[in-house]
Amino acid sequence: MSTSTESTNIAAVLHGAKDLRIEERQRTAPGPGEVQIRIRATGLCGSDAHYFAHGRNGSFALQAPMALGHESAGEIVAIGSEVPTGSNLTVGARVAVEAGIQCRSCDRCKEGRYNLCSGMRFASSAKTFPHLDGTLQKYLNWPYWAVHLLPSDVSFRSAALVEPLAVVLQGFRRANLKAGESVLITGAGAVGLLACAAAKALGARYVAAVDIDANRLKFAVDNGWADETYLLPRGAPAASGSVETDARLRRMQEDEQTIAAAQATAASLLDAFKIPTAASTGEVNGSAAPPSAGFDAVFECSGVPSCVQAGIFAARAGGRIVLIGMGTPVQTLPIGAAALREVDILGVFRYAGIYTGAIQMLSPGGSLAAGSSKRGSIESVISHTFPLANAVEAFQTFAKGKGEDGRPVVKIFIEDM
Repeated sequence: MSTSTESTNIAAVLHGAKDLRIEERQRTAPGPGEVQIRIRATGLCGSDAHYFAHGRNGSFALQAPMALGHESAGEIVAIGSEVPTGSNLTVGARVAVEAGIQCRSCDRCKEGRYNLCSGMRFASSAKTFPHLDGTLQKYLNWPYWAVHLLPSDVSFRSAALVEPLAVVLQGFRRANLKAGESVLITGAGAVGLLACAAAKALGARYVAAVDIDANRLKFAVDNGWADETYLLPRGAPAASGSVETDARLRRMQEDEQTIAAAQATAASLLDAFKIPTAASTGEVNGSAAPPSAGFDAVFECSGVPSCVQAGIFAARAGGRIVLIGMGTPVQTLPIGAAALREVDILGVFRYAGIYTGAIQMLSPGGSLAAGSSKRGSIESVISHTFPLANAVEAFQTFAKGKGEDGRPVVKIFIEDM
């Protein structure tokens, strides 16, 4: 069943580093168990930017042309065979797209941690081959069980932001974050800003953000997502010169200097913040814990090694640091500072079973619903929009970090309404 007779599809396809092409493809009918979605909004992710700039994302290298994009929402225009009637999916239904396709039969899938499925195929990821095309297409065929119905009050923009929001909420779940706790967010990019907004919405009594960009920190405060912020100096402190010729000793000295710099950074930001205690009223000016006490939970959203290091020192004894940002795969960490204070270091990889709750947060009456509080809408993170036909310009803007109007990039969206 379909509402359109259009025979062609349009997709933004990456052929190599900086070689993104807008291509016409044959529009194919949805297969058994699939629905066809007319994509209306797609957010560009940092991983998309890495693929565009380098033809790879970390160790995942492009092996064949691949459509980019995985943060999307749209409307169903066709339904394939074998889609259960009980799914309530109908032509015209508005949906958010969950970007992974797991095996649904392995032990990890059965226990609900399908994000760890060894057979997972993820839209616009070169981890598996053949690659699974992403959502920067006019029409997308997708398994019915990986789309989520949207309330009429949730916009396509908000629905496309569910994907990065789900990553944040997976981190909150891993940390067992509770209302009334103090939270530090390192890195105020789009994901870090969503983390600030979500932490506030879920009842964190105190949210602090750190970044090297003063404008992003001001944005977090102006939207009511952060109580206080701390501007980090750009660039890691230079290590003092060493005359040692032994490479291992020199590396040890450099590591010690790096960790000492991270500890000093953590001490500075803790001195700058007034972290309310659990017994306080929850207001920023309430009774403050000693600066050295640290945060209940740190959510590291930058992937920058110095932020991971400082985050460990900034967590209180018995606290947690959650690694949301994907950075350098091998890093030097102050393991002693974590182990001797029982600071848990927790990893996050995508999400599992999060979408329904995230959509509820954005729905009328939800803690992140538009107009539900004095805080800004999460859609305010969207700084630039482009039509699908101009996707190349969108990625070039992402790479430059600012638009033709000079405004800095926070989050870029491809919209095709």
